[in-house]
This record gives sequence, structure tokens and C-alpha cells, in this order.
Amino acid sequence: MPECQICFRHCKLSEGQTGFCGARICKQGAIIAKNYGRLTSVALDPIEKKPLSRFFPGSMILSVGSFGCNLRCPFCQNHEISWSQQAMSFAQKLHTTSPEQLVAAAQKYRSHGNIGIAFTYNEPLISFEFVRDTAILSKKEGLKTVLVTNGTADLSVLSSLCGCIDAMNIDLKCFDEQTYKHTLGGDLEMVKRFISQAVKLCHVELTTLIVPGISDNEQQFRQLVSWISELTGANGENIGGQTVLHITRYFPRFKMTNTPATDIPLIHHFADIAKQKLKYVCIGNC
Repeated sequence: MPECQICFRHCKLSEGQTGFCGARICKQGAIIAKNYGRLTSVALDPIEKKPLSRFFPGSMILSVGSFGCNLRCPFCQNHEISWSQQAMSFAQKLHTTSPEQLVAAAQKYRSHGNIGIAFTYNEPLISFEFVRDTAILSKKEGLKTVLVTNGTADLSVLSSLCGCIDAMNIDLKCFDEQTYKHTLGGDLEMVKRFISQAVKLCHVELTTLIVPGISDNEQQFRQLVSWISELTGANGENIGGQTVLHITRYFPRFKMTNTPATDIPLIHHFADIAKQKLKYVCIGNC
């Protein structure tokens, strides 16, 4: 039985079966992306919205999303297109966009300040083939490619994108393995390995959403910041202190509508903690 190699789940799929993420399927004995080129969302966004603060600031980027996700965050902001039943039903009605068509669309928006294509909204790495194929064409046209990802992917996936991706914003959702596993449905060690390698390949900024009861533990946050500060570049040089960390405020969403928004003073307190070891700290949603 074929086994998916995207993330730690290693879903074993029989013919016609879809994996946990809802986006990979077994066809003719091979596991492929059933959401290849099937876009649920398209928008021309400021680059700062990804968020990226030190990658072509002031520019715009054509942002696209598909469907599917390999995490199960109860506070998901895009559950309508990521992993809800609504998302899976909507997905059946989507038309396919080719890499050539998407790159052509990105070029049309150059006059509006567009610098390229950002894969965002859902988890783009579960359909890395479409990202890769589009990014190769984008680079030939002088366009930038950006990933907004949860980083829950095998290093082989990252390797397949080497040389194609110009920047990433990666979620480091908390710094506790049990919370990652039982609350988010993820794997902290996989995310850490992904980040550690990604910073050697392209511009990387990180985001931590401060969610009450999930990622608001001060001791764990200090550990998170310390870990970031020790990241090393391709030549072994310390680059962690120069890595941008976005600290963002949570608002009630999805299955956590009864959990109040994060206190603003706590966001500022955590930012002050981060600034003790990191040069670039940004606050969001306050």
C-alpha cells in the first residue's frame, strides 16, 4: 500500500483513498495532489500581510490558496477552505488552474506593484508539486515565490523546492511537543527541523500566534525565543538573532469562540522578552 511522504503522518492509502490532509489521493498506485492547481482563494495583498516585514517591504504579491491541511488547529482562521467539511464539499466544484496560467496572471499585476506569487491561506506544502512547477516558471519570468506554511513537512519536500522559493513565513505555533501533538495535531520536532533547514535556503520569517491556554506560557515562549536565536545559516554562522519573529494576537475563531482574545499587554510583554535575543520583533493584530 503506497505511503505518503509529505509529513510525519505517513498516511498509507489504498486506491482512491484520500489522506488525512484531504488533499492527497492514491491513484494508479501513486500518491498525488488531488488539489493540484485547484484554487479556492486569489487576492493581491501587501507583502506585509503574509506577514513578511523584511522582504521587499511596500510591495504587493498575488496570493493564492487551495484546500487541505495536515494540522487541526481549533482556532483555524481559514477553516472554510482548509479542513472543514465545508471546504471538502466546496473543493469538488473547483476548476484547475495551470502553473502557466497563474504565472501569466501574476505578470499582469506587475503594474500594480506585484512582485510574484505567494502560496498561502491553506497549507501549500501538501501540494508541493504545484508550488514547485509554478515557482520554476515564476523564476524564469523574474517573479518571486513566497510560501506561508506551518512547516509540517519532511525535509525531502523542502529539498524539492530548493532554489525555487525566495521567502517563507513559517508558523512556530508553540514550543511544547504535547500541545503540538494533542491540541494542534502536529509534530514540533518536524517543524523545528524544517525551520532549521529553511533558513539556510531562503529568507525566512517566523510567526507565533499567542493563544490563551495554548501558546501563552511565558517559560515556553522564552524557550522558543532562545531556540530561534541559535539558528545557523548555510555556512554555520549564527543568524538566529537576525530572524524576524511576528508575535500576533489571537481572536476567537472556529472551535474556540468562547476563548477571549489575547490580552494586549501580554503581547507587548512577550515582544519585550523576544527583543532580548532577537533584533527584529513585530507585533500583529493589536
